Amino acid sequence: MGHGSSGAHTAPSAPDAPRDGVRGRIDRLVREVVKFGAVGGAGVLVNLLVFNFVRHTTDLQVVRASIIATIVAIAFNYVGFRYFTYRDRDKSGRTREMSLFLVFSAIGLVIENGVLYTATYGFGWDSPLQSNIFKFLGIGIGTLFRFWSYRSWVFRALPAREPAATQAATRAETFLEHEHPTALPRTDGAPAGQR
Repeated sequence: MGHGSSGAHTAPSAPDAPRDGVRGRIDRLVREVVKFGAVGGAGVLVNLLVFNFVRHTTDLQVVRASIIATIVAIAFNYVGFRYFTYRDRDKSGRTREMSLFLVFSAIGLVIENGVLYTATYGFGWDSPLQSNIFKFLGIGIGTLFRFWSYRSWVFRALPAREPAATQAATRAETFLEHEHPTALPRTDGAPAGQR
């Protein structure tokens, strides 16, 4: 044995525990952002492809073509978010989830296409290159709103689960309190039989 070493590992000090909790939350947020970005990136591609296809194959105005593309991308994104990004989130209220998704997606649609509308009709920037630049810019601004709203309101996290041992201990204490009120020691110093 060397100089006072017992060979036993000590538990991490108290200041490390909160940092691990923060680090864990940051890691989860980073994973969520990466998954959201993967689905969102594919959705942007779908949005821009449909936008350019509709714009070049029909006589629709720029903003109308953009709205059609956004609606197609919203449908695509819902499937990706529900079954990939947020597959571990609460699935109990699908009607509520879908309703909120559509409401927040509609707000995102207005943000996204409002940027394109302002550039096209406010400034006259309507060449194919300009339209794609402002469509992309609108998608970016709308995506920030969508990320916040989807994670906060639509795909809500399930409540944190207690470890099984804690749940079992709580159930045992509750049982003893209700079945045998005198079986548990009093914490106020009075004998167990006095109420």
